[in-house]
Amino acid sequence: MYNFGLIGAAGYIAPRHMKAIKETGNNLVAALDLFDSVGIIDSYFPCADFFTEPERFDRHMDKLRRSGKDKIDYLSICSPNYLHDAHIRMALRNDAHAICEKPLVLNPWNVEALGQIEQETGKKIYTILQLRHHPAIMALKEKIDKAPADKNYEIDLTYITSRGNWYYRSWKGDMEKSGGVATNIGVHFFDMLTWIFGEATENIVHLSRPDRASGFLQLKKATVRWFLSINSETLPPEVKAKGQTTFRSITVDGEEIEFSGGFTDLHTVSYQKILEGKGYGLMDAKGSIDIVHSIRNQQEQDGNGKRHPMALD
Repeated sequence: MYNFGLIGAAGYIAPRHMKAIKETGNNLVAALDLFDSVGIIDSYFPCADFFTEPERFDRHMDKLRRSGKDKIDYLSICSPNYLHDAHIRMALRNDAHAICEKPLVLNPWNVEALGQIEQETGKKIYTILQLRHHPAIMALKEKIDKAPADKNYEIDLTYITSRGNWYYRSWKGDMEKSGGVATNIGVHFFDMLTWIFGEATENIVHLSRPDRASGFLQLKKATVRWFLSINSETLPPEVKAKGQTTFRSITVDGEEIEFSGGFTDLHTVSYQKILEGKGYGLMDAKGSIDIVHSIRNQQEQDGNGKRHPMALD
């Protein structure tokens, strides 16, 4: 049994991490969040210590490390994107491995700096790339790997997940803190696509707004038109008619890839792989970090015939 710490206990994704820690037979000994609405902890680890101040949490980790009793072995990080780098450093400084939600960091150069700290401390930095464990996505990768190496695929990625006005008041609506829409809701799709179809060789942004983004990627084995949105007005009419607030679609050469189900246990699978020493690390995450960093630092360009059909001003 390993001891875990958790940063970001009040967030949307934190319960999946608590569940994963529980289901892999481990223990959460301490958690941190600036907000104290964390009653969900009682459903998993009611004896866990809880802190609302990072300084006191850091001190607690240090005390546990020095005492040798209940030392934290892994620190799970579910904090806002712009704090990931600092919280990963906190983990390694306290002799713990880090398990960080995506995006691992916002800037490519942070990956290189964290790699140096890994070498200095001997501790590992892992990231959650759960789509790589989805059965349908794994099957697609196997199919592409067996196909002729010179074949190029045409891909359309569309993901719309409606968010209310709160989004723009939160850190997620702040480009400097979140990285924008493409980072917030798109980074795991970009990781999945590059994992299957190879690294990006061209990256063009056609549309960049606070509530939506769209562009074109040339990968080693595929051309990708992508559209991402948090605005419910961009939902297809047939989706609105059903009262649904989310639309997800990936087509490969016009064929829909069905992967709407099977998400509930992917964090647990990710944790299992990490604890087996088979988790995804810094360099696995770097390709998608490069892509979203480029997207948010580009000016909009003309579509040149490669524009996603939903990318209308």
